[in-house]
Amino acid sequence: MNAVQIQAALAGHPFLAGLPPSDIEKLAALAFEVHFQPEQIIFREGDPSSFFYLILSGHIALEVQTPGRVLRIQTIGAGEELGWSSLLASVNKQFQARCLEPGAALAFDGAQIVAQCENDMAFGFRLLRKVLATVADRLRATRLQLLDVYAGRGGGGQ
Repeated sequence: MNAVQIQAALAGHPFLAGLPPSDIEKLAALAFEVHFQPEQIIFREGDPSSFFYLILSGHIALEVQTPGRVLRIQTIGAGEELGWSSLLASVNKQFQARCLEPGAALAFDGAQIVAQCENDMAFGFRLLRKVLATVADRLRATRLQLLDVYAGRGGGGQ
């Protein structure tokens, strides 16, 4: 994917909807394309955070390790983001990310995005508001999954 294609992909990515063209240009300068294969572990829970991804195609399972099994919290795909913790200092990955089918994403070094946010606070505010919406969505998905698990076991009640 060349620079023009990356900028076009970013401009059309739902996660970035509503951002001004100048923000898209800043992100395009930092982006590079990556590909994932089925069953590839993109990162594990507890890994140091490094990359932030905007998913272009494929599906990725967000999972947590529990005693004796892996619990899927959410499945994400094209138009969504992955790796929000990469935008926070000293925060490790909160989930395991496993690719379910061949996929592609635009990747960003989290430290470079943070530096861009610090250099342009308005850009940083706009981007981090979008990331915060994702965090809230992941918390909701985790809560719903935990309710399903405990309801299915008949546990958690009095």
